[in-house]
Amino acid sequence: MAGGIFAILDDVAMLLDDVAVMGKVAAKKTAGLLGDDLAVNAEKATGFHASRELPVIWAITKGSLINKLIILPVAFLLSSWLPWLIVPILLIGGAYLSYEGTEKVYEMFAGHHGASIAARETEDADELVAREASKIKAAVRTDFILSIEIIVIALGTVMEESLALQVAVVSFIALLATAGVYGVVALLVRMDDVGLHLIERATNNQGIRARGLKTSGQLLVNALPQVIRLLGVIGTLAMLLVGGGMFVHNIETVHHLLEALPALIGDLLAGMVVGAVMIGAVRLMRMMGAKVAV
Repeated sequence: MAGGIFAILDDVAMLLDDVAVMGKVAAKKTAGLLGDDLAVNAEKATGFHASRELPVIWAITKGSLINKLIILPVAFLLSSWLPWLIVPILLIGGAYLSYEGTEKVYEMFAGHHGASIAARETEDADELVAREASKIKAAVRTDFILSIEIIVIALGTVMEESLALQVAVVSFIALLATAGVYGVVALLVRMDDVGLHLIERATNNQGIRARGLKTSGQLLVNALPQVIRLLGVIGTLAMLLVGGGMFVHNIETVHHLLEALPALIGDLLAGMVVGAVMIGAVRLMRMMGAKVAV
């Protein structure tokens, strides 16, 4: 009996060791996409009242966990029974990310962003709640698309391994994506609170220590708006790069067409083109819908 228990424990130990080894490989392969995930979701999780930042991030985190619970079993089933469906799913996700990224670029140049800020100043409580709910929903939807890409890439690193190892490694990467990304996002949006805390501590100290605390605190408080703006730009670029990359890396014709360009430029160009086509298609559908309604 004891020998059987030790044999089971030995098998578990070997599995955990394999998970650690393959987990490092999968983490390296998905590191770039995790960085994009961080940039995109940090941009999505900012722009709220200070008292609502952490509740909003927690709401998006819960949505992200639900996304993973939906995607993981579907990914394992597809890889076993319908592997040919994975690429079309990735392309649909890439089209959505490209559309969102291109739309944001258009809004930057069209000046829509400034108008939206002015409108927010006159929003009442109900409008603020509705806008918050809408932004959370959009963030969870974007997380869903990025989660598919992360999980598929992680799964690709362990396709030749046993099912148990596949489940363990890919689940580890999925949880790391959620906990790591939204943990960092939560720290970023509370930079100003840390800065204010340092400034308050400076009032209880004297000399060089007080000046150092005050300077550090003011630096954090003043840096937060710039960090949020920077994350907005990086998040938009990340959506275009990830979205375009799905087409470049999964459609041979597109890959050969852009292979002379640097990888980042090629992915960005593909994302912009796909996004522009998607925006045109969406507007055409809206115009046709409006004519039908009339």
